Amino acid sequence: MLPGMMAMDDSQSGNRMRIAGYFPGAVGRITELHATYYYEHWGLDVSFEAQVGRELSEFVGAFQKGRDGLWVATCEGELSGSIAIDGRKAHNEGARLRWYIVAPKFQRRGLGLTLLREAIQFCGKAGYKKIYLWTFRGLDTARRLYEQEGFRISEEHEVPQWGVILTEQKFELILP
Repeated sequence: MLPGMMAMDDSQSGNRMRIAGYFPGAVGRITELHATYYYEHWGLDVSFEAQVGRELSEFVGAFQKGRDGLWVATCEGELSGSIAIDGRKAHNEGARLRWYIVAPKFQRRGLGLTLLREAIQFCGKAGYKKIYLWTFRGLDTARRLYEQEGFRISEEHEVPQWGVILTEQKFELILP
């Protein structure tokens, strides 16, 4: 196993999921997972995929170990989930949690909570005082996980974005 890699048993399939950092192809696979999931379940258009791909590419290109974090979960070579912490503005605005997703076939197995806790733990070790994320109303499973870990809604407003009208939500977690 590579340094920084974690393994967790997927008791439903008997397979082991691996959680590691960047690997070649990760940007494309994370973008594809977001694009297909949010198109199929929420009707988001190509502008969403383009934004995810562009911003994720910029993040990976500017990545600094210790400031930023990226965790990518795979099971038998298939992308099963991801999460990132963008620390570029952490000392002014807070660390930004981004690209958090678990592929539908891997949901309800504890992977989402494992990824979220890894990101929060990273922020604590980095000395960040606040974590924030932007999402939208309706992603109830993710919201439950955020709230379980102490995140609270700090902003909410309706926006026309990605070909639909969404109620955008900002969640924040203040760290000790």
